[in-house]
Amino acid sequence: MTTQGNDTGLFGPLFHGPAIGAVFTDRAHLQGMLDFEAALARAEAKTGVIPADAAGPIAAQCDAALYDLAAIAEGATRGGNTAIPLIKALTARVAAKDKSAAGFVHWGATSQDAMDTGLVLQLHAAVALIEADLAKLSANLAALAQKHRQTPMVGRTWLQHALPITFGLKVAGWLDAVERHRARIVELKPRLLVLQFGGAAGTLAALGDKGLVVAEALAADLKLGLPATPWHGARDRVVEFGTALALLTGTLGKMARDIALLMQTDVAEAFEPAGEGKGGSSTMPHKRNPVVAAAVLAAATRVPHLAGSLLSGMVQEHERGLGGWHAEWQALPELAQLSAGALAQMVEVITGLEVKPEQMRANLDATHGLIMAEAVAMALGAKLGKQEAHHLVEAASKRAVAEKRHLRDVLAQERAVLQHLDNAVLEKLFDPLGYTGVATALIDRVLAARRP
Repeated sequence: MTTQGNDTGLFGPLFHGPAIGAVFTDRAHLQGMLDFEAALARAEAKTGVIPADAAGPIAAQCDAALYDLAAIAEGATRGGNTAIPLIKALTARVAAKDKSAAGFVHWGATSQDAMDTGLVLQLHAAVALIEADLAKLSANLAALAQKHRQTPMVGRTWLQHALPITFGLKVAGWLDAVERHRARIVELKPRLLVLQFGGAAGTLAALGDKGLVVAEALAADLKLGLPATPWHGARDRVVEFGTALALLTGTLGKMARDIALLMQTDVAEAFEPAGEGKGGSSTMPHKRNPVVAAAVLAAATRVPHLAGSLLSGMVQEHERGLGGWHAEWQALPELAQLSAGALAQMVEVITGLEVKPEQMRANLDATHGLIMAEAVAMALGAKLGKQEAHHLVEAASKRAVAEKRHLRDVLAQERAVLQHLDNAVLEKLFDPLGYTGVATALIDRVLAARRP
């Protein structure tokens, strides 16, 4: 039985990556629970709940490398979770060294305390990785937006040429979304990175009047926040994290989609970083495929369904849930690994993104001036009124297409146009950078709002 996904699967490096993968191995799952048990023993010894000399022998056996994964997995099929067989095995190992100390293993706690707190400890490490990669992505996007603030390109709506924009503005749009995700992660950490400790029914009754004292010492030992109440049946903390990652992965998917479209042979405006064997085809030597974009898009396809499982599992029964909690065990680690893996890959892409300004300019000219039709219509509209100007430029555009001529040349022969726009003005109206509106100001707003 595998509780947290495949540790060594063939697709792990493609979709998860080694850093986040190490956080969610089966060993790491066990170690999180064992860290809880060691800290619990120390906290209870410190507060006088268990003998002072019991904590050391218990903590000495809280190393996941000492335990048989297969045996724990087999025990979970009978106990219903991985904490029950692990605590049994821990107790046996402590008893082999100190029978008296063994009697105080897991004192006053319940299996969900160990599993949830162990998970939070894993999520603490995951959040650190995600925050670090988000900061890298933000910095790289900021540099890219600044560099290409005046690089004109085709703005596309419904996959069609619309109006000129700048590549810097497109990147600033990505950056603006990334900054919102950075803010979400910062905001949710105090709610997520908290202790779970409630005992059998959330009252810590087994500890008498020492329940809160132990909880405070335990939270301090693990460097976690202490919530107002145990949250066995209230899953919004971990679900909020999962949905925040789903939002992030959606943005990464949007970026990946844009980059994949820019890599199309007929567009060729930007490319993922080249590398030996990267993006190649098994049969077509000329291919340069958007392989990272494909992996990120796969994550963006899968993550919403995993987030949906977490959301569905929130409807739990009374003080401890049946089934909804269990649905988190594989869904949340897989979601976190897919999201963090996609993020790490996007950092790599943006760091080495190959931008082709000359091709962007060539594509602006591909429709022989049609992309500037609105600019001319607006200039004429100030003289003729919007509707009349629109009809005049629309007719000229159709003629330019039919006659395979540049729109500027067609307009230059229109008396109704020349009465209001001379050739010099007309020439200027066909400069793409002259019709990017407040793109530069928008880029500056995003860069100014970015957190370091």
